[in-house]
Amino acid sequence: MKKPIYLIALLPLLLTGCLEVDQHPEWIRGEYAGKTDNRHPQTHFHNDRLAWSAAIQNRNQKQNEYNRANP
Repeated sequence: MKKPIYLIALLPLLLTGCLEVDQHPEWIRGEYAGKTDNRHPQTHFHNDRLAWSAAIQNRNQKQNEYNRANP
């Protein structure tokens, strides 16, 4: 007995979802069970957001070619 070609072509479609791995984080009692990540103003600038923002703006100004090349 000869199997129809569509049954052979259907087999890979049936097996496509077999190796799906759960990619969601672990939740315990409704909360994320991972490590909390500190923000840069908290770790490097002692939670001073204005000092962090000023440092970022100063760094961006030094990367500006129009400001660096004094014509």
